Amino acid sequence: MASSGHMHNFTTLIKRLEAATSRLEDMAMSLDDPNSPKDSSAPAAATPAVPEPPKPAPPPPAAPAPVQLPPQIQDFDVFIKDDVQKFANLGEKIGGLIAEQSQAVLQAFQAQRTYLYVTTKAKKPEPQPAELMTDLHKASDKINNVREANRASPLSNHLTAVSEGTMGLGWFFAPKPAEFIEEIIGGIQYYGNNVLKEYKEKDRTHVEYIQAYYRIFKALLAYLTKYYPSGLTWNNESGVSALEALQQIKGGSGAPAGAGPVAPPPPPPPPVPSLNVPGGGAPPPPPPPGIPPAPAPSAPGADMSAVFDQLNQGEQITSGLRKVDKSEMTHKNPSLRAGSTAPEGSSANRGKSPAPSKKPKPESMRTKKPPRKELEGNKWLIENFEAPDEIIEVSAAQNQSLLISRCNKSIVKVNGKANAIAIDNCTGLSIIVDSLVSSLDIIKCPKFALQIDGIVPTVLLDQVDGATIYLGQQSLATEVFTSKCSAVNIMLPPKEGTDDDTKECPLPEQLKSYIKDGVLVNEIVEHAG
Repeated sequence: MASSGHMHNFTTLIKRLEAATSRLEDMAMSLDDPNSPKDSSAPAAATPAVPEPPKPAPPPPAAPAPVQLPPQIQDFDVFIKDDVQKFANLGEKIGGLIAEQSQAVLQAFQAQRTYLYVTTKAKKPEPQPAELMTDLHKASDKINNVREANRASPLSNHLTAVSEGTMGLGWFFAPKPAEFIEEIIGGIQYYGNNVLKEYKEKDRTHVEYIQAYYRIFKALLAYLTKYYPSGLTWNNESGVSALEALQQIKGGSGAPAGAGPVAPPPPPPPPVPSLNVPGGGAPPPPPPPGIPPAPAPSAPGADMSAVFDQLNQGEQITSGLRKVDKSEMTHKNPSLRAGSTAPEGSSANRGKSPAPSKKPKPESMRTKKPPRKELEGNKWLIENFEAPDEIIEVSAAQNQSLLISRCNKSIVKVNGKANAIAIDNCTGLSIIVDSLVSSLDIIKCPKFALQIDGIVPTVLLDQVDGATIYLGQQSLATEVFTSKCSAVNIMLPPKEGTDDDTKECPLPEQLKSYIKDGVLVNEIVEHAG
């Protein structure tokens, strides 16, 4: 019995070992195959899941290569940064009208920089498009408007000195820009020196402000001597059109030096996942466009054979014309022309259309020419001056004459005895004359003033509105001729040895004409009372 009990225990032990071995084999197979179902009684794996490494971000797009600027533009950028910007900063420090005008000066030179850059990329346009000068005109008008609107300001000398420099912005059109700027500097210093004297002991900032403005034009003078000694140059060999170059520069290809590289555009946003697409991916691309409809067939050209048939009729071609009745002929019936009552189809209704009226060019688009004072042969040419507080002096010889034109709000003094003087198209001009051999002619000059210190035989006025002529003791024999003039007064000096005042004598403007004994008689209409 004991042996049988041992056999039973041994058999049971073998079965248990077989069962344990079977379970171990099942567990090993489940670990090898991840898709196989796990035994709920098996212990959980202790090894944590390894996360998938993130995908590297795409590299940012490469920054565009910097634009290689021409050397004259690089130096002009340095000029704006070192001289013009410092002047504008001093103006901001003073504030008020000074700050407003100094910022306009900065804008004007920035507009000049754009214009210069266009000349390096474009051929010289004929005529020049107005778009090239729009920004420069706006800035220069702003500088002048600040001065004109504040002439009574205690800072009038500041505003006028800066305004005098705006004429220097037109050096583009001067044959010798450096000499042109030298003349402009003289006008600036006339008013600027008054500021230096007034504020030398009061406020050093105002002194530095004017001195900074002087440095702008001295630096510009050196720049023009280096790059444009004989005038502005264009890229006539390989340049594009001026408007195309302007669009390229304003589009960003000509950013000023020191502005920094242009930031690259941001990457496009990721596609929005679609709820209708499995896996949340981007929606499918749109279908390709359909086939465009075939263009409508063009109308067939007119058959010219009928025209040639008509031309080949010879003398019979006029057989179909209608004979015009005498009542429809305008040359025999003047009333048809006067009243425009000619029947439809008559020759009176087949006149030419009126030519379109030509509008005057706006003042802001007109280019101001540089002032000029030159002696050509025996003739002095004085043109385009506008300096109300500056005296333009000319020393003329007896065989020399003067031609003064387009000088507005200026004072001209002629020293010596010249031959003759001709003045035209000047507004607000004042002229002082010693003596003349011949005559002084004034044409189309409103608000004109003349002072004669010596002897002038004849003064001729034509289309002058508002003139004052001051005569001296030696010029009382001067003869004055007027034509189409109004508001002309002659100022006679007081008699020698008396304390009388200067006598004002207006020249007659109104005449009365009548017939007497078959003769036309003209009399001056006197206004009494």
